[in-house]
This record gives sequence, structure tokens and C-alpha cells, in this order.
Amino acid sequence: MTRGSGGRGTAALAALMILVVFLTSCAQIPRSGPVGKSTDESAGNPNAPVFFPSAPRAGASPESVIEDFYSAGSGYEDDYAVARQYLTQSVSVSWKPDQRALVFRSARVVKTGVENVFNYELDLAYSVDADGVATQLPEGSKETIPATLTKVDGEWRISAIPDGTAIPEETFKVIYGAYPIYFYDPTFTYAVPDVRWFIKKKTVKAMTSALLGGPAPYLKGAVVSAFPSGIKLARESVPVVSGAAQVDLTAKELVEASSEDRLRMQTQLALTFRSQPDVINVELRANQDLVRVDDNGSVLPPVRDKNVPARQIAVNNNELVRYENNRISPLPDIQSVATLGPEAPAESPVSQSAAFLNGSRTTLYSIVPGQPARALTTRATLTHPSFSPQDWVWTAGPGANGATEVIAYHPTGVAQGAGIPTVTLTPPWLAGRNVKDFRISREGTRALVISEQDGKTRVQVTGVIRNADGTPKDLTTPTTLLTPRDPDQGVWVNDTTVAVMKASPSDNVAPDLLSLTASQPQQLAPWPGLTAISAGNGPEEIFGQSAQGIFQRLGNGWSPQLKGPLDPSFPG
Repeated sequence: MTRGSGGRGTAALAALMILVVFLTSCAQIPRSGPVGKSTDESAGNPNAPVFFPSAPRAGASPESVIEDFYSAGSGYEDDYAVARQYLTQSVSVSWKPDQRALVFRSARVVKTGVENVFNYELDLAYSVDADGVATQLPEGSKETIPATLTKVDGEWRISAIPDGTAIPEETFKVIYGAYPIYFYDPTFTYAVPDVRWFIKKKTVKAMTSALLGGPAPYLKGAVVSAFPSGIKLARESVPVVSGAAQVDLTAKELVEASSEDRLRMQTQLALTFRSQPDVINVELRANQDLVRVDDNGSVLPPVRDKNVPARQIAVNNNELVRYENNRISPLPDIQSVATLGPEAPAESPVSQSAAFLNGSRTTLYSIVPGQPARALTTRATLTHPSFSPQDWVWTAGPGANGATEVIAYHPTGVAQGAGIPTVTLTPPWLAGRNVKDFRISREGTRALVISEQDGKTRVQVTGVIRNADGTPKDLTTPTTLLTPRDPDQGVWVNDTTVAVMKASPSDNVAPDLLSLTASQPQQLAPWPGLTAISAGNGPEEIFGQSAQGIFQRLGNGWSPQLKGPLDPSFPG
């Protein structure tokens, strides 16, 4: 980290390293001062570390004041009381530190051509907004924060500074945590995680405010909330009393809600507070009066982290087969497809429909029990098909004019010879990009998209917007997951994690686990010649395919399975 005064920057980094080493023992950690534990049991994690930064030093230079101010921004206790001491009186009142957190890899103070105006230049790793929505940024991403200083009683103080804080990445990993808040799919069948980053000590209130504020941008339109628009917290706290989180909401919206909606609100909060050890149940209140929430059995609890069946579909001797418990068996009532040279098969998680590509991966076929396979589309290239729990099968490829298109088909329940419902989407953010893989999430509200343009790969998650009847309508502007490699295929591992890799029949291939709840990818053990990957329920159920057969992830390695079946894929 580069600082305006290099010695203190080195010392600060060294102190942070000490913090990481000793965090688990809760020892006192030197940084700018002593470190203790949170004692506010109602706010969040009571064991969260607390920084007590140094107050302004007499005679400090403008550069030092700026550095020390942002260093003090890690001390969030008492509404950033120490950091406010570096500001003039009027600015200390108006400054809003919780508007955003800029997380940097390195920083330095640079003079400008204007007297007493400086820039705090950051190599940015993350940007976290007021609702905890984090944006990951690649190395070399720059951000400049202007700061104006003036002298107050002979000491330099900051008289103009943007709202928000800026903290080193090492500090961010210690005092912030990733927490899923939960929304529903439009049918209220599934719980959909929306991962946010909050200060560990202040999670309960932050989670509640974020939930009431609605989903992150990439999920807007794809998920719904039980909380009506306009409902707010009636007081600026969410106390936890004897294990009960008391969520006090504006009375009008809460009282006018149906009993079913109130139960869904309570359930949504209970799911969101799952990560909070001191929260056992949730109480809804209107202006501090307890609101009764009845459960008459008409509202089913949503499915969280939906599991897929244990079986996989695969190709063996040019036929579609079932691969389960390291054995193969025929697919029930499915006619032969040997003449079509099937590859990359997919199976519906809710019906017996299947789909596959031909040998050149230019034609998508669907097949249902009792009917022959039907060609759905032929294009220059197509991605591995993927089924949603709504029984739509998805793929992507260039359209007639060469533009990238995402296509969905609904073959289930369609009589032989009848037209199959089809939707074609052309999201503007995919313009000019070549889609390498497109996989629908287990609950059907999101999709993993791996695309390439000019040799640069993006791994993204987009939301699936549907019409009232469930027909796909659009894809949201996605969120991007950073990866150290350029993968060309990926699969969902659970509701917050995907596995991606760059296939190669000749080189060692190391898949990466990318999680919405982790700041860094997790590299899996390399294995020679991996050409395909599949995943069941969790990181232990990851399978790889090579010319030597199928391999299952086992600890920090791979365990040989059956040889013969090709392109195994779990339902979905």
C-alpha cells in the first residue's frame, strides 16, 4: 500500500497482519489503538472486532490528516466519533459515513493544483453501497476522492469530503461479512438469496433496512418481497430481546396487509436472520405494539437452497442414459437418439423432459417420453442446454443476423407435431459477446452467464424476469464475479456458489469455486484433461470428465468413477 508518508503505511499494514493472525484468539490487536469485542448483543455478532483509532495528532500535515481520517473510518463505534474529529464542525455533522464503503488495495494522497485541495487516489477492490450491495472490481480500477482542508485553531481539518468511508481490503475482510438477505421467486415457492456486505457488529438493523429497500439491481424484477412498497422501520433500531428480533414497522402498511402477507413478511425476516446466532424468532410490531401473525396452513414455507436429484443424465454408446451411484441405466420411456450423435444432455428437474445438442453442437433437440426427439433450433454454435424448475429449457447462440440471442423453449406437455412455446431474448449487455455457457439456477430466478469478447471473459449472474404466467420475458443487467482465469463453462453448486473452469483435453485443469459470499475464488485441485464439469448439491458433489472417465471431487483431489458415460449433468 502506497501512502503519503510511507513509514506509517507499512506500520499500518503490519498491524493488520497481526490482527488477522490473532483474530481467532480475540487477543488485543494493536493497530491505531486497542481492539475489543462488541458488547451490543442486539446489534449483530457480539464477538465482532472493534477498532479504536487514534485521535488527531498535534501538528499533523494535511496529507497525514487525510490518511488518519480514513484510517479512523474503520472505527465505526459511536457513529464514527473519532473520524469526525478530523473534520470541521459543520462537516462533522453533515458527513454520512454509511453511504458507501470504498475498499482499496492501495492508496496515496496526491496534491492538486488547487491550494489546500488534495486527492486520495485508490486502487479499488470493492465498492459497497448504503444497502450493502458490493461491486467487485479488477486490479487497476481507480477511484479519486477529493478532500479540502482548512486550519482550525492552528490544526489542519477537512472542510469538504464526500460521504462514505475508504478502508484497506485487509480491514474490510475483518470487520465486514457477507450475509444473504432473502426474497421470493414470483410464485413464493422458493427463497432467493441476495448477498449483502455489512459491518459484522451492526447486521440485524442493516439486514432489515436492506430487506425493506428491495432487491439488489441484478435481481429487480426477477424476485418479489412480501413487504409492500413504502413500508419502513418505525424506529432506527431492531432490538433483540430474549432471542426475539423486534421489527417495528410503520403501522398503516403492516396493519392493512393480509394475514398471509404478514406471515410471509415474518418468514422472510426469519430466513434473513438465519446467520444471526442471537436471533431465535421474529416479532412484527406496529409503533411498538406487537402484531399477531397467524399461520392457518395456507402459506407453505419457501424452499431454500433447492436440491437437485442425485441422478445425472449422460451419453453412453450414443444413447441418453441415467448415471447414478456409479452405474448407468436407460432413461425411462425415452426413444433412441443414436442417429443424432447426442452431446451435452440436460434433464428437467420436474418432469421427464430432456434436451441435448448434436455432435457439432449446432442443433438443440428436446425429447419427452413416448415421442421422438424434436429439433428446436439450429445455429452456428449453441451452449449446453439448461432446464429451469418451470420446465423451460435454455440455450444461447447467434441469431440470423449474428447477434447473440438467449432462447428458451417449453417442450413439456406439447403434443407431437404441435408448436413448442419459444421465447427469444436479446439483452443489450450481451451485444457483441459470444456466450460460452448459460445455466439456470436451481430456483429458476437467476442464470450463470459466461461470455467472451476480444479474448476477455466475464462470469456474470443475471436475473430472469417472467410474465405473470411464468413465461420468460427479459434478463436483468447482471452482477459480475471476478475469476483469475478465463473459463468457458460453469455450473451451479448451491444457491450462492458456482464452479467454473477452462476445459482442455491435454492440460491440467483447475476449476474455481466462485461464491457470492466470498471475496476470493477457491481453486480446486488440478486434474489432467478435464473437458466437462457437473455439480450436485454442494462442493463435495462436483464431477469432472476427461478421456480417462468420470472423476468426483474428494477432499483436495479427485476420485476415479465410472469410465464410459460422457457429459454427465445433474437435472437442471
